[in-house]
Amino acid sequence: MGERFTAADYHSICNRLTAMDADLHRVILSYGYPPLWSRPNTFESLVHIILEQQVSLASALAALHKLKAQIQEVTPARLLLLSDEELRACYFSRQKTVYVRYLAEAIVSGQIDLAALAQKENDEIRKELTSLKGIGNWTVDVYLMFVLQRADIFPIGDLAAVNALKKVKSLPVNTTKEEMAAIATQWKPYRTIACMILWHAYLSSRSIRVV
Repeated sequence: MGERFTAADYHSICNRLTAMDADLHRVILSYGYPPLWSRPNTFESLVHIILEQQVSLASALAALHKLKAQIQEVTPARLLLLSDEELRACYFSRQKTVYVRYLAEAIVSGQIDLAALAQKENDEIRKELTSLKGIGNWTVDVYLMFVLQRADIFPIGDLAAVNALKKVKSLPVNTTKEEMAAIATQWKPYRTIACMILWHAYLSSRSIRVV
């Protein structure tokens, strides 16, 4: 199973990273330690991540809150009782309606077992989740980082992370994903925590709050 980080060792890992990387150190000096962003290993958390695909964090959270107001507890069974029109009233796009239904059905049928996923290797988790409609590598990366707290993930498809990396490292605008992935290897085996420092820089500079 991939190495995890915890609240107990989070700041010490940040310190190790900043001791070896002056650019990350400057982020901590400017904004303090990044929050330890985490979410429970639930259907609701995966729905939240799906809602965050390609929209603002605020828009995704508004949709999640609307859904919770509609069904109180976000479970696969309760979501499947909603019509497409009811989900649209909760700000779900047509595509995301399909995605969350597919996920709910996979959990109800036993195709996906979230508790069992937590005991598997990162590659196994990625293979299982990306077999579902609407779940790609970015969604899996966020699930591994926020929910399972796996320590060595760098979400190269995340615009906030790559834009923060370019800014923090003063990289050219046309720096490729391959070049950025190579830069991130210096932070192994704690690329997740390095990414959280980058996200912290990105969000703090824009006064954006993540839930």
